[in-house]
Amino acid sequence: MNTVAVAIVCKTPEAGKSKTRLSPPLLPEECAGLSACFITDLGRTIARLVDEGGVTGYALYTPVGTEVALRRLIPAHFEIWPQRGDGFGERLMHGARDLLALHAGVILINSDSPTMPLEILRDAVAAVRSGDTVVLSPAHDGGYTLIGLSDFHQALFEDIPWSTPAVHGLTVERAAAIDLPVVNLHGWYDVDDAESLRMLEDEFSGRRPAFADVTGADAPETRRFLEARARHGARG
Repeated sequence: MNTVAVAIVCKTPEAGKSKTRLSPPLLPEECAGLSACFITDLGRTIARLVDEGGVTGYALYTPVGTEVALRRLIPAHFEIWPQRGDGFGERLMHGARDLLALHAGVILINSDSPTMPLEILRDAVAAVRSGDTVVLSPAHDGGYTLIGLSDFHQALFEDIPWSTPAVHGLTVERAAAIDLPVVNLHGWYDVDDAESLRMLEDEFSGRRPAFADVTGADAPETRRFLEARARHGARG
């Protein structure tokens, strides 16, 4: 297919197994509820990209057996594709390889960025279509919020210390080692701890993150969830 696959890399939310670094301040069931909102809001933004043409929306998910619950969170026209492999890097690598076998390009987006700007996604699709490059949106914590490819390059996923500040820099180094051009897009942020949760709440209050060059997408489900939690009093 000549489309670009744009996939949310996600775990179907479950209390005690989702967004555990947010507990505290959130309770386990709140972590799962917030994770569900993240997936729904990011799916809504990707759906706008799909409507513009040339893009197929996906959820690259785990665990197998949770398809019914996951389907409730994503647009009806999205495809779902199971993750495979033992560690995060291996699952990311197989996801890229699998979807590139079906599409002209792939963009894998973490599910922790509910306000991921549509502008970044548009630029990512254009960059993937421009040739054999690795496309990255650097994260504020040293990782990346998305990776895009038009050809598969295994070296980008091997022996990376995932969930550390070294991820983006090492990925750029790996690309240089195989003479693969790098396209760095505007940066964004993951919401995976109390500090980044406050950043999200600040964004909803009208304070764009200091590092951001673009405006975040609307994330109505996430906004409603956090507003309701604030009205009823934080329980965590």
